[in-house]
Amino acid sequence: MSATSSHQIDAATAWGGKTSPFNVSYGKLMMWFFLVSDGLTFGGLLSALGFAKFANPESAGSWPMGEEVFTHFPFTHADLPLLYVAFMTFILIVSSVTMVLAVEAGHRMDKKGVIKWLGLTVIGGLIFLGSQVWEWSTFIAGPDGNISTWHDNTTISHNCYGGVYEVTEEHHVKHTTITSYGPTLYSNFFFFITGFHGFHVFTGVLFNLLVLRNVVRGVYHRRGHYEMVEKVGLYWHFVDLVWVFVFTFFYLV
Repeated sequence: MSATSSHQIDAATAWGGKTSPFNVSYGKLMMWFFLVSDGLTFGGLLSALGFAKFANPESAGSWPMGEEVFTHFPFTHADLPLLYVAFMTFILIVSSVTMVLAVEAGHRMDKKGVIKWLGLTVIGGLIFLGSQVWEWSTFIAGPDGNISTWHDNTTISHNCYGGVYEVTEEHHVKHTTITSYGPTLYSNFFFFITGFHGFHVFTGVLFNLLVLRNVVRGVYHRRGHYEMVEKVGLYWHFVDLVWVFVFTFFYLV
């Protein structure tokens, strides 16, 4: 009996970790459920983008490439394809690293460390949001740099088989509106997908600010844990991960 008990104790020691993987708090579990459902939403949007881009032969020839559209960089007139978008991506990835450091500081009950790293995460999110506002305004302004002329579009015509013709009154001719950067459908997807993600970043910044305020007030230190920092960290990592897919499928593919 003693040998059996000793074997059971050794097995528990060998296979047991510091905490059980199934001992997850209700709030953290619900956050995971939300992230899975939100991930499916983004997956549907990106799938629709791919379908609209490659399944419609009539707009395939006029659908612009990302490196041909996003060539601007603030305070310069140089032609730098996707460089500023890459900068935005870098900022968001770095903010994810600072969030990891904030969570790690919380595990050590390091209040000052949580304040420092969570504050840097908020700053990174604000830089990304400001960059996205600049990117939107530049996209709307178009090549002439004037926002008011964005709707000064051209119109091309396609027959039902995809051939391009001049505007006529024939029965099988239909018209497609083209903005300065391609078909209107392209602009619709750009504003909806990047705007939907930008809304997530905005709410993430708000959540981080609220948690940061509580950290400064010592709310979580008095509770004896910083699990709330870990919860908002999960959301922030999700936002960063989604942007990697948006950047790949929208700007690069």
